[in-house]
Amino acid sequence: MKTYIKALTIGTFMLGSLTGCNDFLDREPLDKVLPSGFFKNETDLAIYTINNYKFKTVTGNYGINLFGEDNHTDNQAGVGNPNFWLPGQKLVASSAPDDGYKWETVRACNYFFDNVLPKYESGEITGSADQIKHYIGEMYVIRAYAYFDLLMKFGDLPILEHALPDVEAELLETSPRRPRNKVARFIIEDLKKAEGFLLATSPGKKNRISKNVAYLLHARVALYEATWEKYHRGTAFVPGGKGWPGKDAEGYNADTEINYFLDEAIRTSKIVGDQLYANLVDNTDTAEGMDKNMNSLNPYYTMFCDEDMDKYSEILMWKMFNESLGVTGNLQMELERNGGGSGWTRGMVNSFLMRNGLPIYAANSGYSEEMEKKGVNETLKNRDSRIGIFTKKPGDVNFYKNDGTPAKCEISLIFGDANSLATTGFIVKKGKHYSAHMAQDHNASTSGGIVFRGTEALLIYMEASYEKNRKIDATAESYWKALRTRAKVNPDFNITINATNMDKEAEGDWGAYSHGKLVDKTLYNIRRERRNELCGEAFRWDDLKRWRALDQMKQKPYRVQGMRYWGSVYEGKILDEKGNDLCHVDSKEGNMSNQNLGNYIVPYEKITTGEIAKQGGFKFTPAHYLEPISVDVFRQAATDKNDFSTSIVYQNPGWSYQASTGATEVE
Repeated sequence: MKTYIKALTIGTFMLGSLTGCNDFLDREPLDKVLPSGFFKNETDLAIYTINNYKFKTVTGNYGINLFGEDNHTDNQAGVGNPNFWLPGQKLVASSAPDDGYKWETVRACNYFFDNVLPKYESGEITGSADQIKHYIGEMYVIRAYAYFDLLMKFGDLPILEHALPDVEAELLETSPRRPRNKVARFIIEDLKKAEGFLLATSPGKKNRISKNVAYLLHARVALYEATWEKYHRGTAFVPGGKGWPGKDAEGYNADTEINYFLDEAIRTSKIVGDQLYANLVDNTDTAEGMDKNMNSLNPYYTMFCDEDMDKYSEILMWKMFNESLGVTGNLQMELERNGGGSGWTRGMVNSFLMRNGLPIYAANSGYSEEMEKKGVNETLKNRDSRIGIFTKKPGDVNFYKNDGTPAKCEISLIFGDANSLATTGFIVKKGKHYSAHMAQDHNASTSGGIVFRGTEALLIYMEASYEKNRKIDATAESYWKALRTRAKVNPDFNITINATNMDKEAEGDWGAYSHGKLVDKTLYNIRRERRNELCGEAFRWDDLKRWRALDQMKQKPYRVQGMRYWGSVYEGKILDEKGNDLCHVDSKEGNMSNQNLGNYIVPYEKITTGEIAKQGGFKFTPAHYLEPISVDVFRQAATDKNDFSTSIVYQNPGWSYQASTGATEVE
């Protein structure tokens, strides 16, 4: 077994390093790195599939990684001047490795199917019949996931079901992009096959793919595509829309496609949701998630940071870290000791309801902006418990030292270097452990990483069923009430809907918009629930793009805010060891935004010479809804090597066939 693992690992490195005419579509045949006679038993299949697990989750990389994926959105603020928000600054790459238009995983899956399916059908693979089927099902999920990742980035794609030989003519013949709805249907067909093969409980428990993982991914893909096609309808981002760069929309009908995907999202999310909604992980609403002995005080909190996540009903799949095996990360040192170069935005904080179910601006909500002057703890008082539980507040325990005494959070974390500061003052706590060992060693983090959390299915059903039928049905009602009850919020969501003021919500929530217009109150509150429940779990970027929720920033810049600093208990009171004020306002080297920008921290404008500050906040160009394809793809696929626009692979809307060029306007 170790020999096979080594061979596959070497193959992975080789696949990532090869170049040639097939860079944009294919890679070296895997039979050159696998031992002869492979795929002969269930163990071979198990090894091959696990070596192709490339799911988004916590990694071994430096920083808060997964819990910082939502940086530079309306949910979380990072550091620097992200070129996504600087029209003309994001550029077309020259080579494929730089743009993500990579096909290694799809190639590896297709090689598996080409070799395994004939042997499976003829009964040549030895071992447990159920487990053989299960590993085949895993590979269908892996191919679906890889394709979905490419779909979200690039839209239209070639559809490949077999591993292709390194023959230029054959590669070019199969490289033309197909309309995105066809690609999404292909992904869903893979997931339907997976659902027929997979076991309900995988051989690796929750560290491997299970049937419910396939159902959840199925629902995720279907909702994504349905809402993308609805809110980008008639534009260059859907087949046949105005300015769409494709040549053949293949009989595309928007209503048919949107309804198909909504129906699929409703059906499959309900399968998972019905198993979970009455058995959500308990929220004890405690100020701390763990005691000094690392015992859980709040299962809902520790679900996101535990070293063993198998016991949590909502977790369908997770990644294990183990120090004895050398599989560790840096995550906890950043989450436990500092701000990790991130922070919740004031807009997201303000989206969380009061416990009585009212928005903070509503009459009799119990909230007042005067509370912001008294600091973070007072600002979050009597709110939806999720924002209190998952925000590290001054006085909260960072970690317990070796002697059991607590090291506590201080508001001074808003001042520091780019990697460690708390950008907004609302410090990310979701995923934070309390271990001294993890906190004090860069390579000792062994908290698990959630890959799929079944709670997402409840949110998918609520959104998809309302998008389809424009009403909250009995299932959606039961799911929504379960989530609100767990969050310690009045379960009557109609109280919230009736008190919602969309103009107020639009001030801090881009999800209030689709295609530059405010959505209705019910849909908005469904989106709010999703935003609040999934904060810090790397969903926000994808949601904003599928909702087309960024158009309103084409002309009017958006200024991200954090906690109140000026005119608060913090102003002039955050001191260094010598008693000097740590706050430093300066146009080039400042660590706090100038009060002339308002009383709240403006994280991207602490230095007013930066590009974001010069344009007055975030500005958006619609071309950024999709990624540009790199120039070497067109070079290889062009019929006229002096004119890349003759490529049989077309570029995405608003992007050029020339390297190092920025986006142009898209209607």
